[in-house]
Amino acid sequence: MQPRSHETTKKNRRSFSCLRVFVVAFVLVPQIRSTWDGVFTDAQAKRGEAVYAERCASCHAPDLSGLDQAPALADADFRAEWHGLSLNDLFERTRISMPADKPGSLDGKQVADVLAFVLQKNDFPSGASEMPAESDLLKALTFVAKRR
Repeated sequence: MQPRSHETTKKNRRSFSCLRVFVVAFVLVPQIRSTWDGVFTDAQAKRGEAVYAERCASCHAPDLSGLDQAPALADADFRAEWHGLSLNDLFERTRISMPADKPGSLDGKQVADVLAFVLQKNDFPSGASEMPAESDLLKALTFVAKRR
């Protein structure tokens, strides 16, 4: 067996350093998830359906098709409008301005539940974890209109 050269040892150290950087970056950097990654549960969407029926359907229609000035919440235009934005953007818009007759009257949990219902009606898959109501967590969730 021949002794390793200085160059071989240097290459091995560089390879190990690159691997370490990759592992640290993969583990420590939060992974961005999208609406296609099951960002709400069926139970949450069910709760959201009840809130929607009580507080949103009079303007946006029971089937989310929109009425008068209120836009549809389950169609290609809705999905295109929010595509590429974080779920926090949609959450904050809803939290601050809805319902139109009492803006800001829904608490964060109710807003998250309603958004879960809206996502479900837009044919996004449910998952094992509920959509959070915290800004920093919602910023890591991206609204992606079409599955890649």
